[in-house]
Amino acid sequence: MKTPKCHLPPANAVRRVETVPGETTARFKDSRRRRLKIWRMKYTCQTKMRIENGAGCAPPSPPPAEEEGERREIHERVEISLSLASSSSSSEEEDRFSTKQNDGVVSYGSASLIGSRKEMEDAVSVEIGFVAKERGNCDFFGVYDGHGGAQVAEACRERLHRLVAEEVERSLEWDWEGILEGCFRKMDSEVAGNAALRTVGSTAVVVVIAEAEIVVANCGDCRAVMARGGEAIDLSTDHKPDRPDELKRIEEVGGKVINWNGQRVLGVLATSRSIGDQYLRPYVISKPEVTVTKRSSKDEFLIIASDGLWDVMSSEVACQVVRKCLKGQIRRVCNGVENHQSRSAEAAALLAEIALAKGGRDNTSVVVVELRGTVTSD
Repeated sequence: MKTPKCHLPPANAVRRVETVPGETTARFKDSRRRRLKIWRMKYTCQTKMRIENGAGCAPPSPPPAEEEGERREIHERVEISLSLASSSSSSEEEDRFSTKQNDGVVSYGSASLIGSRKEMEDAVSVEIGFVAKERGNCDFFGVYDGHGGAQVAEACRERLHRLVAEEVERSLEWDWEGILEGCFRKMDSEVAGNAALRTVGSTAVVVVIAEAEIVVANCGDCRAVMARGGEAIDLSTDHKPDRPDELKRIEEVGGKVINWNGQRVLGVLATSRSIGDQYLRPYVISKPEVTVTKRSSKDEFLIIASDGLWDVMSSEVACQVVRKCLKGQIRRVCNGVENHQSRSAEAAALLAEIALAKGGRDNTSVVVVELRGTVTSD
């Protein structure tokens, strides 16, 4: 019996592959998982909590009186893989510092997410007890959203709180509007002195928490929102070029607002106020709008964020998310692991992730500051 010859297919022949039912779907899912894994970006989440009496970790309840000299400060950066779920994971413990303000414990957390941008142009500044006078300590929170580069946002992060502290310390009366307008003007002048930054700018929202009041200075389209008694209260108003009063101001000095992928000053910038952007003066100005809000026992928390969040989420929805996080009704899970960092940090990270999940492409920076229990009477 002859052995049958083995016929090899020609080199250009099309090979047919029989697939098991469901195998194609499985391959597609695996491929999609790989693409998503590559697409996921990592961001740093700074969590900081202030406690009284530095020995050990205190629960979120009124702590014992702080003993003199017992102060410590621990800083930590937590790296979290981007995935939307219900509790956060971190490689280290949450940051804590032992600084006293009022009669309660203040905790806060921040998260910054690059989105689909090539460069991270947002910057966040947190300075606890940046001013300490006989009338009590003041805390400083700032979110800066750069455009054209990160240089001006980074300069604001390094300098603006120092300028504010200098003015507050030399002032007998705290005229917050005058102080903050002057400091923004000085910051803008410092940036203008650098010719290389002529086409670079940054929006800025600054929050100063004093013993009896919360002061907000906003220049641009970042936003500060307070949750009080179950309601969301905007403490700042976005400076958009098509806002009626901003549009009128721009046109009165000879400028135009052009619809070029959205309403923009001269068809270029999507905000009507910022620090820097010297080439767009006098149409774009650095003067902030300042609000002073008396603190109340009904205050729950603050959300301070760049427009990467507010472009895709309303103030009311953001407050609902944070409120559920702070109550422990929702948590975040990363890669199936739960670590217990401060709830304010979880809330900030979750808001940033939701912004991305809702289609946000911009840099997104969020700071959440807990206020409940820090004021005992109205």
